[in-house]
Amino acid sequence: MRLALSIGPATWLQSSGVDVAVERVQRAEALGFDSVWATEDPDGWDAFAALSLLAGKTSRIHLGSGLTNPYLRHPNLIAASIATLQRASGGRAFLGIGRGEPDWYRRAFGMEIGSPLKRVRETIDVLHQWWGADARASNDGEFVVRDWRRSFSPGTPPPIYIGATGRQMLAQAGAIGDGVRFNVLSSPELIRDGIGTAREAAGVAGRAPDALRMFASPSLTITSDPETRRRAIDAAKTTMAYIHVLPGMDRQLLGLEPDFEVATILSRVRNVMRTEEVLARGGSFADLKAAGDLSAAKTIIPDDLVLAVAAIGTWNDVEPRLRLYADAGVTDVFASPETVADDTVRAAILAL
Repeated sequence: MRLALSIGPATWLQSSGVDVAVERVQRAEALGFDSVWATEDPDGWDAFAALSLLAGKTSRIHLGSGLTNPYLRHPNLIAASIATLQRASGGRAFLGIGRGEPDWYRRAFGMEIGSPLKRVRETIDVLHQWWGADARASNDGEFVVRDWRRSFSPGTPPPIYIGATGRQMLAQAGAIGDGVRFNVLSSPELIRDGIGTAREAAGVAGRAPDALRMFASPSLTITSDPETRRRAIDAAKTTMAYIHVLPGMDRQLLGLEPDFEVATILSRVRNVMRTEEVLARGGSFADLKAAGDLSAAKTIIPDDLVLAVAAIGTWNDVEPRLRLYADAGVTDVFASPETVADDTVRAAILAL
């Protein structure tokens, strides 16, 4: 199992934040991490600008978006950005792409949303056209490209990993992508089901199912310290309060309904976080954070629900969960450099 790191823009807002982020990625590279993913939301940073800077500060680790989408970036801009990163990194780039949160783009920016599933598929199709021998692409569907030829190519085409939660996007990832990025704190059942769906679609498309990369993010925290464990659980609750309540994202808790009243819990969290109200007016993550009562949301979310989808605790606690993921077909797990700094623990994860 390989190690992946996710980074976001928050650090860069602090004094010396750029240096801190660079040092973190360099430490991950030194510890043997395979990839670093720069998050990209419509109220945040430019992930590809950050990644291009990191490309010049690293030598081995792979770099990519985690995730961008074809509403935030027009497919032609995605082509330009990923080609630039591929050249800047000496061939270490990858594209992480998903549908994003379409409500933001429709309500806040007045965009025509159409079918997010088709838009992702058509975006990947035109990228493959641009990466072909003629470097020319056309599309007349969710967006229009009229026989447009690009003069700046990535050289070797980078892999494309698709963020997916629903069955249709999971199948699409297997049919046309190089792997699946599961969202943070996805249930073991969703991951098993999703890997099966993607692999089946790959087989139908005549591709090698076992060649797909599968990325899981269980908020991995290995600790015997009660306070550290408590902080990790609270951080996971914060993630749930902002992410799992978004439209369609409740599927991340697939399979937990027999043991938890998932629908009721998430409904109550949406209420105290004012999620539907904020989204209805096109509010961003910043608006969600300002409007919601996060303390109340954390009280509503049971610790046991977090621990059903997270890997938090001692090595003896988390090792069975990681092995479960590995047996299901997960190839890469997100972690922090601090969590896997212990040589023995890191070697054990890499050996899974």
